[in-house]
Amino acid sequence: MKTQTILLKERPKATPEISNFEFKEEEVASLSKGEVLLKSIYISVDPYLRGRMRDEESYIDPFQINEPISSAIIAKVEKSENKDFNEGDYVLGHLAWKEYQIAKGDNLKKVDPNQAKLSAYLGILGMTGLTAYFGLTEIGEPKEGETVLVSGAAGSVGSAVGQIAKIYGCKTIGIAGSDEKIELIKDKFNFDEGINYKTTENMEKAISSAAPNGVDVYFDNVGGEILDATLQNINRNGRVINCGAISQYNKKEMPKGPRVEGVLIKKSVKMQGFTVQNDFGDRFQEGSKKLAQWLQEGKLNYEETIQEGFKNVPQAFIDLFSGKNQGKMVVKVSDE
Repeated sequence: MKTQTILLKERPKATPEISNFEFKEEEVASLSKGEVLLKSIYISVDPYLRGRMRDEESYIDPFQINEPISSAIIAKVEKSENKDFNEGDYVLGHLAWKEYQIAKGDNLKKVDPNQAKLSAYLGILGMTGLTAYFGLTEIGEPKEGETVLVSGAAGSVGSAVGQIAKIYGCKTIGIAGSDEKIELIKDKFNFDEGINYKTTENMEKAISSAAPNGVDVYFDNVGGEILDATLQNINRNGRVINCGAISQYNKKEMPKGPRVEGVLIKKSVKMQGFTVQNDFGDRFQEGSKKLAQWLQEGKLNYEETIQEGFKNVPQAFIDLFSGKNQGKMVVKVSDE
């Protein structure tokens, strides 16, 4: 039995290109005791994967040249030699970008297609939902009546952050990259205000206008100039949650910007970065239970951008950096 796999052919120098990836056909090994044969159904593409394409030390090992790329994948068990998994089970795991693959059951989690759409386990009920939940509640510590600002607000994490902030009784302001996305976050995700950064000439003034009482919590998914503008509007004892910095991921050199120490000191502001796996990995069951409860109660909505076809996985990943997704970007590579 043969399968297609996607390798990292070369490390991107700036924004990833199709030439950085290579498709390769290979044989699928035979099953051994304790293993399962998996067919990929949905593949998650995420901005953080760009960091793993650099050959540098980080919180997770870099991808290796001529080796498969991996991410969160929903797969179906085709055959099983593992007593914990049956043929026909659906599982979530951090797996290679392959159509079919052999895996041990150690890091696979069963998912229920009757509880939610399978793709939701890669988004609102998966790592992105957990990132939003723990980042906002544990670092941001939102309080009723406070103002929460979210960048990347139409993305999978940002849209969840805004809704959770509303559950906590906060005013929410979202920053996104098109009028269509601003309409989306206000109509579907219940944001109170929206700012289109692509048509805004003075971000500092735009934030001040949307948040006349200042910003108490900033959930930052982009970094760069929007972070600079937010700090000029941050309230005393404000909290800045550094979740992502997509504006910086494709820079060839580390850009220089304003010095933030003065604002942090004068206003007693907390600024903290995190990765959900490393900092809250032992609490995933708690977070998943809460997110599922809110979803069933109708307090959470989610948006997905679903591309189709295994051959389109690299392009879907590249499209993240031009903002072509609304909500979670996933690729459907085979039928459920």
